Amino acid sequence: MLLACLLGVATGASPVPYNSIGFFMPELAREYGWSFGAMSLGITIFGVLAASLAPLFGAMADRHGARPVALASLGLFGLAFASFALIGTSIWTYYAIWVLVGFVGIGSTPVTFSRIVNLWFFRNRGLALGIMLIGTSLAALVIPPLVTWAIGAHGWRTAHLVLAALPLLVGLPVGLLLLREPREAERPQGDVSAAAGITFAEALKDRRFWAIFASIFLVAFAYGGAHIHMPEIVKLHGFTPERAANIMQILGLSILAGRLVTGFLLDRFWAPAVCLPILCLPAIATVALAGTSPDFAVAAGAAFLLGFAAGAESDLIAYLASRYFGLAHYGRIYGTLYMAFAIASAISPAVYGRVRDLSGSYDPMLFAAAGLFVGGALLLLTLGRYPVLKAPGTVPAAA
Repeated sequence: MLLACLLGVATGASPVPYNSIGFFMPELAREYGWSFGAMSLGITIFGVLAASLAPLFGAMADRHGARPVALASLGLFGLAFASFALIGTSIWTYYAIWVLVGFVGIGSTPVTFSRIVNLWFFRNRGLALGIMLIGTSLAALVIPPLVTWAIGAHGWRTAHLVLAALPLLVGLPVGLLLLREPREAERPQGDVSAAAGITFAEALKDRRFWAIFASIFLVAFAYGGAHIHMPEIVKLHGFTPERAANIMQILGLSILAGRLVTGFLLDRFWAPAVCLPILCLPAIATVALAGTSPDFAVAAGAAFLLGFAAGAESDLIAYLASRYFGLAHYGRIYGTLYMAFAIASAISPAVYGRVRDLSGSYDPMLFAAAGLFVGGALLLLTLGRYPVLKAPGTVPAAA
């Protein structure tokens, strides 16, 4: 089951577009003359639409089960992504496909898969979520060299079809074979059961919900554009596309490390204390990426710090949602928190791209991102201790 969740996340709408668009934009710019800012708007459209639908998909998973929602979305996402191979000279066709991807893809993200993992695990929930989210790290390792090869060997249209094969021929078949929610007797006997937690309306009245929401937004806004534009950021330092792919692989490895290490620590220590130093380190990374230094070690080290923090943040959303608000209405609550991540991740690339178009450099945005990382980390310190969760409609009391 955990393998199915890992591969579902790896081939879904969260990592595939974000790890590939940076390689497609130069190709589309050469063929059609589109600006980086205009092309980045496509993934902004996708992200905002997907974020808006995340609570709906989460509620569907709460009501009908996460498995059918996740697998249907995974298959439809693969078909929608394949249609990028058909775009022509009008950028509105490009935008229309991003709209389609946004409509169908959000169910193939941790919004659904994390619910299944939370139902199976309690004592080692942080580590289990980290293992599931290794899927995005796997995507960050595989997709950059895969898309670089596919573009070079067969062109950008065929490259889209190659990437679309990942959800259709890997994630979906494995999910159909292995993915399921636990039966009642199989669920872990922890102090948070599947029936425990507060309602969605109660969560919206809780200041901790909005502190988590704001923290996620700040960190995702700082990181999202840096990830998408990383190939171009490092090219401005004088690196070749192959070197850029190496940097993206380092980023993927660090996301993997961040998820496993953070997941292990979340099971043993208070989550905000774990993430304070982890989310502050990328502030150093963004400053290091400014300028045009040709030092590969500096760029690689900065990419590692950024990826490590990204791995921590993704773990944190699912973990905090389950520990502070419970599983009774987890899908809808997590889906709403995921909105902060998705919206910020969607807006951020367009802002990074616009800054680059106007100034010829990413430096102003990279310096601003440093402050956003620190602010997001400090917000989590206001959460307090984990609550004791008993039953739906019961307001949690501090442990």
